[in-house]
Amino acid sequence: MTLPLSSKQRKALRGLAHSLSPIVQIGKAGISDEALGQIERALEIHELIKVRFVAGKQSKDPAVAEILERTGAAEAGRVGHVSILFRPHPDPEKRRIVLPR
Repeated sequence: MTLPLSSKQRKALRGLAHSLSPIVQIGKAGISDEALGQIERALEIHELIKVRFVAGKQSKDPAVAEILERTGAAEAGRVGHVSILFRPHPDPEKRRIVLPR
């Protein structure tokens, strides 16, 4: 299940992600288990990450949907071939990002 975000929360997350560089790159072959593992680890550590897609638009939408479904993350935005993903840390004590209401 993906995390629901309001438009105000997505806007705040996009602002926070502006200075970030993409951590994971998804190639034309699609999402491998290794890439998904990297995304999982990055979300656990950073909560907010960017993922770059090398393939065209036709394969990008299903790839993002698969990542969101398999990780439980939410997409805060997409700029060109880069998607901004957010998933809060499962432990409330370790959360770095506080979303606006």
